[in-house]
Amino acid sequence: MSESTMDDLAYARAATLQPIESIADAAGIPREAIELYGRHIAKVDISKLPPGGRAKLVLVSAMSPTPAGEGKTTMSVGLADAIARTGRRVIVALREPSLGPVLGMKGGAAGGGRSQVLPMEDINLHFTGDFHAITSANNTLAAIVDNHLHHGNALGIDPRRVTFRRVLDVNDRALRDVVLGLGGPTEGVPREGGFDITAASEVMAALCLATDLASLKARIAAITVAFTADRRPVTVADLGAAGALTALLRYAIRPNLVQTIAGTPALVHGGPFANIAHGCNSVVATTAARSLAEVVVTEAGFGADLGAEKYLDIKSRVADVAPDAVVLVATIRALKMHGGVALTDLATPDADAVDRGIPNLARHVENIRRFGLTPVVAINSFPTDTDEERQRVLAWAKHAGVAAAIADVWANGGGGAGGDALAEAVLTAIEQPSTFHHLYDLDLPIVEKIRTVARQIYRADDVEFAPTALRKIAEIERNGWGRFPVCIAKTQYSFSDDATLLGAPEGFVIHVRDVIPRTGAGFVVALTGTIMTMPGLPARPALERIDIDADGNITGLS
Repeated sequence: MSESTMDDLAYARAATLQPIESIADAAGIPREAIELYGRHIAKVDISKLPPGGRAKLVLVSAMSPTPAGEGKTTMSVGLADAIARTGRRVIVALREPSLGPVLGMKGGAAGGGRSQVLPMEDINLHFTGDFHAITSANNTLAAIVDNHLHHGNALGIDPRRVTFRRVLDVNDRALRDVVLGLGGPTEGVPREGGFDITAASEVMAALCLATDLASLKARIAAITVAFTADRRPVTVADLGAAGALTALLRYAIRPNLVQTIAGTPALVHGGPFANIAHGCNSVVATTAARSLAEVVVTEAGFGADLGAEKYLDIKSRVADVAPDAVVLVATIRALKMHGGVALTDLATPDADAVDRGIPNLARHVENIRRFGLTPVVAINSFPTDTDEERQRVLAWAKHAGVAAAIADVWANGGGGAGGDALAEAVLTAIEQPSTFHHLYDLDLPIVEKIRTVARQIYRADDVEFAPTALRKIAEIERNGWGRFPVCIAKTQYSFSDDATLLGAPEGFVIHVRDVIPRTGAGFVVALTGTIMTMPGLPARPALERIDIDADGNITGLS
């Protein structure tokens, strides 16, 4: 296979992986802290890590994504490899892929080309079973709730007010709303229920925001599963199940150690989506990486209006993980699409369309500056880009006073020369004085926190709350949860809650239809527009390209 025809899987298979023990040694992880999952994957017991320093932290986000893809994970890996080329000790900390998008619309999520984490087939398909452990813990809790109803309901749970849902790591629209307990008195109490995708599970969020095993147990105990007829919350602690559920997650809370194609250590752990959850890898992985390295590169999902905002307003409050700089990934293709070009025509040169799409990127840059952080624009290079199109972006960046660099890390890799210019810009940015601050104060009412994000980050004129949402907010504040940060579930494709409204729209209203307290995760989820917590498969899902031969070799995974 020639270089020009190699896909992500071919690049991954052409790489020579080092034994994971060697990667651990390079990262400064003692042998007694690693538990082997084959030759190239290990779990890391964070309780056995030596005390270390506090590495500089780079958060990778992006402009508003398009179906063409922006390559944020590829850029994160390539940047880490490029910084490693300068002689600095680097670890990249990423989320784990979910089977939902891997088999659905997105395909693989381990990076691409020469900037991947390996072994990519294992990481994409089942990895070390963290998602399955989270699914099992979540659904065990759901079963405990229904069992409690069946056996006398001593806590007085109102079956109409059970809020905890089952999950699967599958895109399955048929399970969004279901009826449970049919079949007579021996089969349980009939009630309405439903399924979310595992990435939206509160157990996932609790695991990703826990700082250690004891913290995880406390967060699991605090999960609200239902309300009584007089609206009193019922928690996992009330059900006496926190210990058993945490036991199911005993190994899942340990970060997974793998490597990039260039041999840079990578901690890949946790996987909440950024459009329906908080979109960041685990706190334990990020803090472990910071204790071991000089520079840590991490990623937040989708555009900066989603993953980066949630990282900065939710994750950075939980632990000392505020970034020193933010990288915003942009592509010429995405800029053209936000400039009005159809998806099928993105390969056609159109520098004027790039100019029309730049306001989307500019708004993300302005938003990052609202947090007191230094943004760097990374232009992810594609073969269809023209020099004139790239120069339009660089000229805008210079005029706006934004550091920008072209990165060709898919084809040339950060371990080659593809990310050198970006690494130089980022290393300069992380040494700049930081005035980081959160967007809002936790003492603000829930309604005002949502309005602050909608107005300052999305640039909405206002927020319209459905009656159900206002009732839930009042209930949240009565229960003493009003100081929680807000996690807004919104389409990733637009600043608005309308996926078709591209670019940098103005004059729109955000519609909040429901608000859900996540008392174990420690935030409040606001559902906007038509966003779903259980996605569906597209007409032609990515799984149709995946196959396996008689020798067990997988094809079509990219």
